[in-house]
Amino acid sequence: MVELETPQLDSVFHALGDATRRRMLRELARGERTVSELAEPFAISLAAASKHIKALEHAGLIHREIRGRTHLCRLAPGPLASAHQWLSFYEGFWTDRLDVLERLLREEDVRNPPAPKGDDQ
Repeated sequence: MVELETPQLDSVFHALGDATRRRMLRELARGERTVSELAEPFAISLAAASKHIKALEHAGLIHREIRGRTHLCRLAPGPLASAHQWLSFYEGFWTDRLDVLERLLREEDVRNPPAPKGDDQ
C-alpha cells in the first residue's frame, strides 16, 4: 500500500475539507480550467479563488500552468488515489464490523423468530 507521508496527507485532507475546493476539483475532473472559470460558480473574487487554488496546489491536487496572462489549472489525481488508499483501510474496518453486526442480527432472528401475525378479521 502506497502511503503519503503525514504532512502531504494532512494537506490533502485540509484541501478536501473545504466545499469550494471540492467543487473546484470536480470541475477540474472535466478538464482544465482558468482561475476565472473556477471562480465563476462561487461569486468570489479572483483573489479568493487564488487562495483556494494555492491550497489545492500545496496538496499536490492540481497543477497550474501560466500561458501568457492566463493561468490554467488541471487536476493531478495522484494524491487523491493515495488518500483513497489510506481511507480504504477504514472502509475495510467498517465493512468487517457491519458484517459481524449482520451475522449477530441473523442469529438473533433464528433464536427469536417474530411471532406470526394473526388474522384480525
